[in-house]
Amino acid sequence: MNGPFAEDRRGLSVFIIALNEEASLQACLESVAWADEVVVCDSGSMDKTVELCRAFGAKVFVDEWQGFAGHKNLCLERASFPWAFSLDADERVTPELRGEIEEILVHDGPFDGYFVPRRNFFLGRWIRRCGWYPDYTLRLFRRGKGRFKPRAVHEAAEVEGTVGYLRGPLLHYTYTSLSEYLQRMDRYSSLAAEELLRLGRRFSLPGLLLHPPLTFLKMFVLQKGFLEGTIGFLLSSLYAYYTFAKYAKLWELERSKVKE
Repeated sequence: MNGPFAEDRRGLSVFIIALNEEASLQACLESVAWADEVVVCDSGSMDKTVELCRAFGAKVFVDEWQGFAGHKNLCLERASFPWAFSLDADERVTPELRGEIEEILVHDGPFDGYFVPRRNFFLGRWIRRCGWYPDYTLRLFRRGKGRFKPRAVHEAAEVEGTVGYLRGPLLHYTYTSLSEYLQRMDRYSSLAAEELLRLGRRFSLPGLLLHPPLTFLKMFVLQKGFLEGTIGFLLSSLYAYYTFAKYAKLWELERSKVKE
């Protein structure tokens, strides 16, 4: 998987966590076939994810689930090259982004980490509003400088040092159906409620009443989700429902803790 600039640049490790991702992983891997190394940490897939990755030539490990941040840090620790790029199975590196990354590797910088804009797709359509674009996320960094901050959900990398911003987009094909969103929302809202409890946040009825409609208004009105039409309305409504579920589950956790 050595790219055309391998003799001129510092090496790049792409690292991916995976669980039952055979449907989307092939396109993901092909988008980074030019990297010097691809490391995949699986957490017990029952489909052909592991076989697909090994056939591609990736370094594959199978471990017990460590949580999103923990599993990504575990994967990062197994990377070999000076630069690392975090990629999810439902994401694709575009040619424009590849070109920028290769230029950084040639010159070894100048920053220690780089934020990348994401084009998020919902029900097959690129969402430009609702706060979904440019959705900058820190993905490329010097391997010794970056690490994922421990969080139950919505984990993000942090870099010790200077950071810059790239222009080439990362494509993110998330939520191909409403059923998929609702299934993942149930899991994520539970994790988010546990995170709130761990951080000492307390449930309040005014919060439960206010946070969901404010979430909707922010996405649909302030972030111009109404310009996306029906999909913008659906997305804003679903995020309001996620917010409601998160705080309702916080109430449930507090109630269970009192009974113990």
